[in-house]
Amino acid sequence: MKTERVNMDEKLIPLSALQHYAFCPRQCALIHNEQLWAENWLTAQGKVLHQRVDHGAPETRKGVRFERGVLVSAERLGLTGKLDLVEVHQSTGEMKPVEYKRGKPKKDSWDRIQLCAQGLCLEEMLEHPVTSGALWYWQTRHRDEIFFSDELREETRQVIEKVRQLLISGQTPKISYAKKCDSCSLYDLCNPKLLTRDDSERYVEGIFDEGEVD
Repeated sequence: MKTERVNMDEKLIPLSALQHYAFCPRQCALIHNEQLWAENWLTAQGKVLHQRVDHGAPETRKGVRFERGVLVSAERLGLTGKLDLVEVHQSTGEMKPVEYKRGKPKKDSWDRIQLCAQGLCLEEMLEHPVTSGALWYWQTRHRDEIFFSDELREETRQVIEKVRQLLISGQTPKISYAKKCDSCSLYDLCNPKLLTRDDSERYVEGIFDEGEVD
C-alpha cells in the first residue's frame, strides 16, 4: 500500500517525541506542545553519552562503515531527527541504525519503537530495505539486536499517528501517576501525584451549604 505524503503544512515530528509518547503521552505533550523541559541526573547522563557518540568521526572496520550523527527527514512518515549511528555493510549495502541508551533493556517497547522509526526513515530516504537495528545499553554494556517485524512496524506507525494527532490538537493529557513518574525529569513540573480535579468550587459550595437555614 502506498503511503500518502504528510501535509507539509504540518510540522515534522521529532523522532524523540515517539519515545516520549511511548513512555508517557503527558510527558510528550509537556515537551512538544508546552515547550517545557528540565534536566535530572538521568537525562544529564544520557546527554553526555549521546554527545560522545554523535561527535565521533566516520570510520570503516572489517567492511562496515560507521556513520555518526546522521540527520534524517522522511516526509511521507512525517519524521525528522538525528540517528546516533548507522552501520553500512559495504559488501551488501545493508544499513542498520544503532541507538545508544543510558540505562538497561526494558520490557516495554519504548526503545524498540524509536529504533524502528529510525529504520523506517532510512528506508524512505534511501529506498533500501532496513530489516533490523541495534540498541546499545551503557549500564549493561550490552547490545540488543532488534528485528523490524511487521508487528513492530505496525506498532511504530500507530505511535507516529497518535503523536501526530496529539501535536495537532495542542492538548495535554490529564495526570495519571505511575511508578515510572518518579524517574521523569519533568516530575516537579507535572506534579503527577496532585489531584487532577480542582476541589475549590466544591469547597466553596460546602461553606454556603453549612450556612443555609431550613
